[in-house]
Amino acid sequence: MSSPTKRPHPASSQTAAAIIESAMAAMTDSASPALFDVTIICTTDDYQAAYWMERLGKGVCKSGAGNGGSSGATYPMVLAVSEDWSSPSGAGNGLGTLYAFEKACLVAKEKHGVDLASEMNEGKVSAALYHTAGKGTRLAPLPASENNNKPGVKLPVCHVLADGSFEPVTVLEAVVRQTGIYAASRRGRLSVFWGDQIFVPTAPFRYEPTHHVDIMCTLEEEPPTAKVWKDKGLEKYGVIAVSGNGDAAQVEKVDHATAVRMLKNLGDIGRVGPSLGSFSVSAKILEALCEEFKGELEAKDGKLDTDPHFWMPLTLPQDEYISLMSQKGVEDDESRAHHVRMTKMKDAFLAASPELGLFGAVDVGSNACWWDYGQLKLYVANNRKLAEDGTDADLLRRFFGVTARVMNSEVEGVAVDGSACVSSCRAKGGSVGAHAAVALVDAQEVEIGEDAIVVNCAAKKIVAGKGAVLYNLVSEAEEGIVANDGDVIVSVTDVDGSSMALKSNVDICGGKAWKKVLDGNRSSFEDVHKQNRDADVSTIEKKRKELFKKASSSFGI
Repeated sequence: MSSPTKRPHPASSQTAAAIIESAMAAMTDSASPALFDVTIICTTDDYQAAYWMERLGKGVCKSGAGNGGSSGATYPMVLAVSEDWSSPSGAGNGLGTLYAFEKACLVAKEKHGVDLASEMNEGKVSAALYHTAGKGTRLAPLPASENNNKPGVKLPVCHVLADGSFEPVTVLEAVVRQTGIYAASRRGRLSVFWGDQIFVPTAPFRYEPTHHVDIMCTLEEEPPTAKVWKDKGLEKYGVIAVSGNGDAAQVEKVDHATAVRMLKNLGDIGRVGPSLGSFSVSAKILEALCEEFKGELEAKDGKLDTDPHFWMPLTLPQDEYISLMSQKGVEDDESRAHHVRMTKMKDAFLAASPELGLFGAVDVGSNACWWDYGQLKLYVANNRKLAEDGTDADLLRRFFGVTARVMNSEVEGVAVDGSACVSSCRAKGGSVGAHAAVALVDAQEVEIGEDAIVVNCAAKKIVAGKGAVLYNLVSEAEEGIVANDGDVIVSVTDVDGSSMALKSNVDICGGKAWKKVLDGNRSSFEDVHKQNRDADVSTIEKKRKELFKKASSSFGI
């Protein structure tokens, strides 16, 4: 790899500051928010699909709200679909994307009389698909409290709903708001995002697509030498490499020497960086992929992911692809056959659609601000930033519209530490400790410890130890709700209003403890997940609100 002239690092320039300011302005513009014309949510079941169609349609994607591409009463449009695949392990995010898009096209036609594929082919609309299906093991036990509706996990800050009430914003609502800044650049394309990550780019987010596929990444400014590769730990990631002419390729978890060999077809490699996984595709290549995998989609059979089964065979030589897949335990003959299949599709496609390159990159900036809520430890760490000091914390508060440390609350008798963040709470006495984040809490008395997070809880008295997490808890008991330091306690509610507490600790990874029955629990996280399957989340949410209101009334709030 040769060493190109080094460009100034965007994060150290005024340009980066201007990009951040422009992005934040677009993300927080309540009068004219940046939104995709069509928002597609891929969920676990039909109950979740119905929930998100209503919540987003009346909330962040309500009619008349967006400016992502076209205008008119039809847009913005929300289409939520379930991944009813033949195998419990799912379709993979490759086939899953194609299947969700085709299902969304059917819903668009049925509910709105819109031929979505045609609208995209004509470059009239921008569309985004958010993958939210999955167990959320590493975030346990919070998804269990939402009855497996993982993207519905609440954050400790409230926003205003269509009826004027205040509720904690969900992770998915935050992601939809953030990613909308790319809508104006992507008419005629389908953008695909994961439902638990928010970021503020330090590289331009308005651009003219030059490739049928472009993938988001954090490109390093330094030339991709062996030292840079090692210092940045690039052998641990899926890495995007970009040549001088803008064409890109992907490799996964390889050292520098191996990457150089695998990427020789690209020629001069100018920049490299970890892939974020999120991508966009032109309407043309989306159609070609749907046609290529028509058999699998109709049979709802197979499991293919975008990185190993789409992007790598499309951008790597056959021998290098086989070598890489062998490290994953895939037989050479299987990899060879798949590469031949993808190469045949690629050659025919590029012959018919040469106006764009095949595979490119969209840099978000190596110093982009990044907030991930996909693991319990990250949920805790990033929510604590709401009550911290610093540039990153300031941006997070601005994104969520936090203009004061106490907002929309009646807590005159409560001693609230100046560093705490309190949103839509009512309490008559007690205290809230340093750097605590508390949202939608009703209580006569609160004793919220330092660094604690309390969301959507109602009880006569609420005691949360240092660093504890209390979530969706309602109690009419005289002793109220009590959590020790580091405790994580959530409530799992059923359609009949019955509920049970599920406990963990901030130091426990739900993925590692998935099959264990932790102290204080009657069931494992896995057992609760099975019990929650096909739960009517809309009905349960209404029941939860009724229980919250009843408890609050019982102690005069």
